[in-house]
Amino acid sequence: MATYSINSTFKLNSGYEIPRLGFGVYQTPPDATEKAVLEAFDVGYRHVDSAAIYRNEAGCGSAIRASKLPRSEIYFTSKIPSRGMSYAGAKEQVETSLKISGLDYIDLMLIHAPYGGSAARKDVWKALVEAVEEGKIRSIGVSNYGVHHLDELEKHIAELEAERGGKGKGGIISVNQCEVHPWCPRNDIAEWCAKRNIAFEAYAPVVRGERFGEKSLVSLASKHGKTEAQILIRWSLQKGYIPLPKSVTPSRIKENASVYDFELSKEDMDALEFDEYAPVCWDPVKSGLDN
Repeated sequence: MATYSINSTFKLNSGYEIPRLGFGVYQTPPDATEKAVLEAFDVGYRHVDSAAIYRNEAGCGSAIRASKLPRSEIYFTSKIPSRGMSYAGAKEQVETSLKISGLDYIDLMLIHAPYGGSAARKDVWKALVEAVEEGKIRSIGVSNYGVHHLDELEKHIAELEAERGGKGKGGIISVNQCEVHPWCPRNDIAEWCAKRNIAFEAYAPVVRGERFGEKSLVSLASKHGKTEAQILIRWSLQKGYIPLPKSVTPSRIKENASVYDFELSKEDMDALEFDEYAPVCWDPVKSGLDN
């Protein structure tokens, strides 16, 4: 069993290290974002997951500067929104995210969802590859991509390599971020990513609290003297994923990071295996390639 700490990282295909625990800011109000992110930094988080559509990149950037932590120690993610699914749209969004956040570079930029059709997905990926080459972004990846979308992306990368002058010119997939938890395990995507050393990030790792009270979860929380949220975050870590819990409550922010002083046994992990597919968020993963 791998031993994790809040300082544990995963080495991406891009060569950069990403912290294995992230702090999500989805639905965090813009005027509350700086305070929440600073609280997260205070308890040890060094990885912040934002997106253009969250409208809080500015607060994230303000917190990064106010923290006085070295920029190199902080990992910041943003995402290209569905409305920006074109070559020009993606190029413009990269510039906008840099300007709004006030950062010199973005550690990770993801395509937020596989919408817009095949040609648009390829064009957006190409724009991100160019942004990496220009030093504006360090690593790139996708979000809400199913295996069929990922297979298509590999074809796009091969095409871009042929079009742009050889191996490496098509970009490198570093991350896929999806809703992942015991009731939406996405084992097929996890396996696809693991075979290629692609980090699998888990948003909604505590299922928005909607499964709190489930017998197996309550039992494990009692057994380990932990909260149900802590059990779910630990499950994600032990699966090898990168969970992205979110909160604006200082006590919960701290609680969600206090998951390194216990370990789930194989029996515990097995107790969280369910034959269910029950996402609690949107589900672009299931969208068709022509969507």
